[in-house]
Amino acid sequence: MKEASNVIRILKATRKAVREKDVVSLKKLSNQTIHAASIEQDGDNVAVAVIVYALGKILERKGSGEDGKCGELCTRISKLLNQVVISLQKGDEIGTRKSLDLIRKDIQKGSKEFKEYVQDVFRKASINKASRIYGHGVSMERTASLLGITMFELASYSGQKQAVKDEKEQKTISARDRVKIAMEIFK
Repeated sequence: MKEASNVIRILKATRKAVREKDVVSLKKLSNQTIHAASIEQDGDNVAVAVIVYALGKILERKGSGEDGKCGELCTRISKLLNQVVISLQKGDEIGTRKSLDLIRKDIQKGSKEFKEYVQDVFRKASINKASRIYGHGVSMERTASLLGITMFELASYSGQKQAVKDEKEQKTISARDRVKIAMEIFK
């Protein structure tokens, strides 16, 4: 994995955020991996970004139920995050990928309704992170390939995000100011 020291830092902070059920920190940590993933175009960095983002979304939902407790899931995820960190420190790429895969599978365990929710979260997280990587200048085809989504999904999501951004940036001019501009044009 490229940028291993940065990923180790992010995973340690993720482990702490999971223990503390700090959803906001998890989303910020996920965004921090996007820059490295964009430059290196490394699938492992992208996997970390998606997992961290999905953890934030799941804790957001799980935190609202079960008396605000994540319980066993958080404990298991913390242990698996520790395994990823240890594998990275040893330079064990195979162990790192296995541990990341175990995290993904562990998150997806649960009731049928929860499994469907998690699958949806992972899909949306992949599309969200792809949009951010694409925004860093990586080609749409390469970005879609890195995250296992279609170019149509990426283009659709990126287009929606751009439309919202454009809408926010538009300024309206009062009728009085428009008349002034028109009068100056025709002088």
